[in-house]
Amino acid sequence: MSGLGGLNKSPDGVVIGLVQMQLPVVDTPEQLREQVGRIVGLTAKARNGLRGMDLVVFPEYSLHGLSMNTDPALMCRIDGPEVEAFKKACRDNRIWGCFSIMEANPDGYPYNTGLIIDDQGEIRLNYRKLHPWVPVEPWEPGNLGIPVCDGPNGSKLALIICHDGMFPEMARECAYLGADVMIRTAGYTAPIRHAWQVTNQANAFCNLMYTASVCMCGSDGTFDSMGEAMIVGFDGVPLVVGGGRPDEIVAGEIRPSLVREARRLWGVENNIYQFGHRGYVAVDGGAGDCPYTYMEDLVNGRYRLPWEDEVVVKDGTSEGFPKPTRSYPGKAAGR
Repeated sequence: MSGLGGLNKSPDGVVIGLVQMQLPVVDTPEQLREQVGRIVGLTAKARNGLRGMDLVVFPEYSLHGLSMNTDPALMCRIDGPEVEAFKKACRDNRIWGCFSIMEANPDGYPYNTGLIIDDQGEIRLNYRKLHPWVPVEPWEPGNLGIPVCDGPNGSKLALIICHDGMFPEMARECAYLGADVMIRTAGYTAPIRHAWQVTNQANAFCNLMYTASVCMCGSDGTFDSMGEAMIVGFDGVPLVVGGGRPDEIVAGEIRPSLVREARRLWGVENNIYQFGHRGYVAVDGGAGDCPYTYMEDLVNGRYRLPWEDEVVVKDGTSEGFPKPTRSYPGKAAGR
C-alpha cells in the first residue's frame, strides 16, 4: 500500500512525488532560464500540494528537453546558477529534490547528470549516466560509478537514468551498495512503455528494493514523452502508477524499514543475498565463486559477444553524429 498516495504517512514512511513534467523546448539561454523557473515552481507546488512529501523527483531532460542540443551556452555546471536555483528551491520549501542537468565536459561531450539535493540545499548525490541511450544520445559515458546516499527518514537512495534501467546489473549494484530505494528518471517515449514497466518491476523484485521511476510527459511538437510514473514495491508489485497527464505529480509512500526486514528475514527469493551464496542448503555458506563468463571477461577487458562481428550499429553515425576518434579514458580518479 502507498498510504493513499502519501496522504496517510507512516512514522517510518517516505513520501515520494514523481513529476510527469511537460516536455519543454529549450534552444536558447533564455528558454533555459525560463525552464529553471518552471522546475522551481513545481518544487513549491509539490510541497504545498502534499505537506508530508519528503522527496520530489524530476525526470531526465526536465531542464533541457529532448533536442540533444550540446550547445555550450546551454550546458550546466555543478556550481552554476541552475543548480544553485534548485538548491535554493529545496531549502526554501524544506524538501528533498532530484534534478536533471546536462553537465559541461571540457574533455568531450557533456555528461547526462542527475543530482539529489537535501532539504537544506546540499547536494547529497551526484551521478553521471553510465549507459547513454545509444545510438541516439551523444552524452559522455559516466565515470563516477553508482553513488548511494542517505535519504529522508532513514532511507538510502540510489539514482540511475533512463536506459541504465535496462541493464539488470545497474539495479543489482544499487542494492549491493545498500540502497533500499532506486530512483529512475527518464525521457522515454511510448514505444518503450512495456519495457519500462517490466524492468521497473523486475529491478525491484530481483533486489528486494523499491523503485520510483518517472518520464517526461506530453509533446514538444516533435517528440512525445509518456509520463508513466510508477512506484514499485520490493515484491515487484506496482504501488502507484501514473498516466500521461503533463505536470501531474504522482505521489506515494514507501517504507524502507520493510525492505530491511525482507532482506534480513526472507529465505525464499532473497535473491540479492542468494546470488553470492549459491546452493547454501547443500554447501556451507553457499558457493561464492563467479560462474559468469561475461563478468570475468568484462573485468579483464575482453568482453566480446559470439555475434560481435555481425552487429551493425556500433556508433552514432546513423543518428547524424560523427564517428568518434578518441578512446574512453576510464573512471574518475579515486573511484
